[in-house]
Amino acid sequence: MRRSLLGQNLAALALALVARPALAEDKPSPDLDLAMVNRLAWGATSAEVQRMRAMGAEAWLQAELHPPASERLPPAAQAMVDALPMRGQSTVALVREFREQVTAAKAAQATMSPPGQGVASDGPAASNPMQAGPSGTTATQPPAPPTPQEVRRDLLGDAFKQDQTRLLLRALYAPSQLREQLTAFWLNHFNVYTDKAEIRLFVGDYEDHAIRPHALGRFRDLLEATLRSPAMLQYLDNAQNAKGRINENYAREIMELHTMGVGSGYTQKDVQELARILTGVGIVNPDRPERPSPTNPAAIRDGMFAFYPARHDMGDKVFLGHVIKGSGYDEVRQALDILCAQPATARHVSRQLAQYFVADSPPPALIERMAARWAQSGGDIAAVLDLLFHSPEFRASLSRPLLKDPQHFVLSAVRMAYDDRVIANTQPIANWLNRLGQPFYGHLTPDGYPLERTAWNGPGQIEQRFEIAQAIGTGSAGLFKGEAPSATPRQAFPVLQGALYYGGLDKQLSPATRAALDQAASAQEWNILFLASPDFMGR
Repeated sequence: MRRSLLGQNLAALALALVARPALAEDKPSPDLDLAMVNRLAWGATSAEVQRMRAMGAEAWLQAELHPPASERLPPAAQAMVDALPMRGQSTVALVREFREQVTAAKAAQATMSPPGQGVASDGPAASNPMQAGPSGTTATQPPAPPTPQEVRRDLLGDAFKQDQTRLLLRALYAPSQLREQLTAFWLNHFNVYTDKAEIRLFVGDYEDHAIRPHALGRFRDLLEATLRSPAMLQYLDNAQNAKGRINENYAREIMELHTMGVGSGYTQKDVQELARILTGVGIVNPDRPERPSPTNPAAIRDGMFAFYPARHDMGDKVFLGHVIKGSGYDEVRQALDILCAQPATARHVSRQLAQYFVADSPPPALIERMAARWAQSGGDIAAVLDLLFHSPEFRASLSRPLLKDPQHFVLSAVRMAYDDRVIANTQPIANWLNRLGQPFYGHLTPDGYPLERTAWNGPGQIEQRFEIAQAIGTGSAGLFKGEAPSATPRQAFPVLQGALYYGGLDKQLSPATRAALDQAASAQEWNILFLASPDFMGR
């Protein structure tokens, strides 16, 4: 009976969520402090709301816009990050080790193959670990070594799992939450897909050196940092872009997605000229030792990034009306300066930021003011966001919560359920994001996941969220499995009716959500209904 009633309540909440384009329109006037934290962080926690109220809203906002260059996570989370085997390894070392192990697997496979027969097939004999001995007894054969394909799969999978663990722990527990959200925003804006080639070995470097340090800095620096990333160069094929065999993929996406936007006035000729400018921009071969180039000082090698003058088209180019003389890598810098100074770039990126923080269709007047601040500040991301967060449009949007995309839903649910209690296992979170269709680095095409909320409010999506709400709300998700036996036991049951809830959130609920919660027969059922409510699914 209770299960039936719970299902009815969930169904009623689902209809309320899908039927209304704006969430919880019948809610009371919002607590703006709470709404601000919920919008700028990966979901509000009692500690973050208390910090904001103690500092004052403006001081808190400025601290979020200008965080310290580096910061440590809470001790338990930092210990998990520090224990990751790959932590501190350079990308060059990772790639070199990866290739050595795959090569060793190939050699071992060749050794196991009968002479003249190549690699053994996977027939019945190969699959039987027991074979008859001399006296009719059976003798155990040593297991076959892993194939090169299995070694490659396992190494790439482990590398990605470690990077994913670090990213999720930072999102959940990093003190500077706005930087964490902007890191995710830029990872989506400059999207790369991990299942192509060896990109899984590169995403840690991509996040740490291309995205995170520049998330609230100058867009020009961010753009060049992504250009010099092996993840981007491999994903969009610029590593193969060379004089005499031009590849336009990256040049086109820089203009169409990363900077100016579709229909902003550039031509196919501009794409071709930018592709020529980008010739020779590629990735080093880590199998080759470092070699000084006294006869070619124009060559660049920086980690996995390389500029090869011999592959570069040294002819003059005309790009967006500007003549760029053949000069090697300096042409790239000039082209990026030109792109970042375009009014179209300021409007395109400002619109996406406004979509992320204000509305699916942000007011044109807000975008124009953001673009003007962009031009005034030289593309300072924090300055543009400062204007956005002080705008009347943003303040008005706080009373009309935005439907959370899967990443916001899952991370905010874990943050609220456990507050400052650090989980021990991020894999359930990764699994949920996969089920909901928004895993980090999981979008195949370079346009990234859609920013429009309508992409995430289908019935199938909502049903999956209810199942995840049940896993989190009952404490059965396995988030605290995997702790060392000697570790101090930590309470794993989620507590949603805590300081954050009674400190203001309870007064923000719609009548429909209150009615559903009043019928909950247990704390677990209450948790499920709350996490599945339209009120919680808004940010």
